[in-house]
Amino acid sequence: MTAVTDRTAYRKVVETLKRRRKGLTAADLAAATALPLAAAREQLSRAADEFRGRLKVTESSEILYEFPQGFTSRYTSLGARLGRFMDKFVRVGAAFLSWLFKAWILVMLLGYFALFMLIALAALFLSVAGNSSNSNSRSRSHSGGGFILASHVFDLIIRLWFYSELTKSLEGSYRGRPVRNQRRSQPLHRAVFSFVFGEKDAVDAEAAERRALIAYLCANRGIISLPEYMALTGAGPLEAEERILGLCADAGGYPEATEEGTIVYRFQDIMRRADKGDRSFAGEGLSAPLTRLRSFSANSKTMNAWFGIINSVNLLFGGYFFYQALTTGVIRSTEHLQASPRIYGITYALATALTDNPQPVLLIGLGLVPLVFSFFFWVIPALRYIRLGRQNQGIKRRNLRKIGFRKIWEKLRGVSAADIDNPAPECRPEPLAAEQEKIIAEMGAYSQPEVEADESGKIFYNFTELEREKKVLASSRAAVNSADFDLGKVVFDSGQ
Repeated sequence: MTAVTDRTAYRKVVETLKRRRKGLTAADLAAATALPLAAAREQLSRAADEFRGRLKVTESSEILYEFPQGFTSRYTSLGARLGRFMDKFVRVGAAFLSWLFKAWILVMLLGYFALFMLIALAALFLSVAGNSSNSNSRSRSHSGGGFILASHVFDLIIRLWFYSELTKSLEGSYRGRPVRNQRRSQPLHRAVFSFVFGEKDAVDAEAAERRALIAYLCANRGIISLPEYMALTGAGPLEAEERILGLCADAGGYPEATEEGTIVYRFQDIMRRADKGDRSFAGEGLSAPLTRLRSFSANSKTMNAWFGIINSVNLLFGGYFFYQALTTGVIRSTEHLQASPRIYGITYALATALTDNPQPVLLIGLGLVPLVFSFFFWVIPALRYIRLGRQNQGIKRRNLRKIGFRKIWEKLRGVSAADIDNPAPECRPEPLAAEQEKIIAEMGAYSQPEVEADESGKIFYNFTELEREKKVLASSRAAVNSADFDLGKVVFDSGQ
């Protein structure tokens, strides 16, 4: 079936579904549209995904498709298109603003730090020169305070730039000795961005989950049940049903009701593969890849601490100049200059070479701007840290759900909430006990368990309906002949 006829058939199917208020089977659809039964079944799966269809099994084991939410498309409706446009607009805009902000951060962090260090060195030099020519100046508390501050700043810059890991050689040698056990670091500008914005995940969790699903299908003759899908993805019953219908639309699968009334999902086309080496689930039971927790940044704690120190220096000097520009203000005479705080007075005198009135320059350029920058430099990582904690909590919850659904599916009888546990940090959301109970309840929403208690009052659950479904699933798989999926010998080669 070509792409054009496929689209035509799908439009015909949707129009037919809109006219049918009650549920219908694939045979009903084939009769109403004159499509082949296989094509009608395929298009029904697509429609169920796009319009959030629901599946019901009749006593004769036929599947009825219903669309209680109407026919507002998840993909082509005005709202969906507008949502995609806004998402793209926000992503592009955020990327552009992020690039500008990153450039601003680099210039501000290092540029202002270097400028303040030069000011501190100049103040130290002139203070020492002034003290040596006029010993009485050391009796002034404000001059002595300025000298002590400049001395501390000078000591800080010496320690920072000559002894910190920002200036150590990461690839060569240090003082003639090879650097051992030294982790290769990323460039400084990337380290700054990593501190502020974090790092993108190196592993695509969604792609890894999709590969696990395909591997599981290939190892189990192209058949999967909803509880197995839940165990592989951590999705609850409603979400799992919606997502597995989407997978059917993407991978040519379709739901099928067995004679016992159990719905299974067949993906026969995905079995016709030349590569059979990744069928890793065969003989190993049901398992799923766990998602790793996201880290705050790729930097070491020491590196992030130094960025904090640099920003603190900018914050200190910015606050100092902002305060002095407001309180000391314009210096109009030599006496006023000598009575002014030493660093502010020296900077003011140097700035007169650039402008007749340096006070606004010091107030805004050396005061307000560094203060605003330092604020954002702290606030953005702080907000990201809070958001990261929530994301990691979600990752832990999802991982525990995968483990919990798998253990229920494997054990079936005598299941307790305490069985749903894993010592790995990636699988321990808080509060753990509440999440364990919630997993039992979610599987119970799909298949009602029998509840019993022992003498100590501990609650156990017996999923007898799931046990029956598991037996039916095994029979369905046993009825599939794996030889039907063999590609056979090559009978034509375009290169020959």
